[in-house]
Amino acid sequence: QVQLVESGGGLVQAGGSLRLSCVASGRTSSINAMGWFRQAPGKERELVASMSSGGSTHYADSVKGRFAISRDNAKNSVWLQMNSLKPEDTAVYYCAAADWGRAYNIRSSYAYWGQGTRVTVSS
Repeated sequence: QVQLVESGGGLVQAGGSLRLSCVASGRTSSINAMGWFRQAPGKERELVASMSSGGSTHYADSVKGRFAISRDNAKNSVWLQMNSLKPEDTAVYYCAAADWGRAYNIRSSYAYWGQGTRVTVSS
């Protein structure tokens, strides 16, 4: 099993920045992709950004140019730098991990989830 712990959420004004962090523990050797999802009230959970172990990245169209995912495989860590935040970015953000053999840019690949960290962007 893999355990994921996020940190870094909070309240920020529109136009501001936040950096989310996630550390994986447990059977980390099974992890290929790591990613960030978010879920706003009344909406489905969506893939925001993801990265394969080889460094390939995927971003949702709504965050391209504003968010950046980074990863340190040796530290079993992944980060999400969020800039130029908008009120519509308000959501609970989840770190997730996928096993080897799973595509890094597909939601259904992700089997392991953190508890979520709340991001609120005020206008």
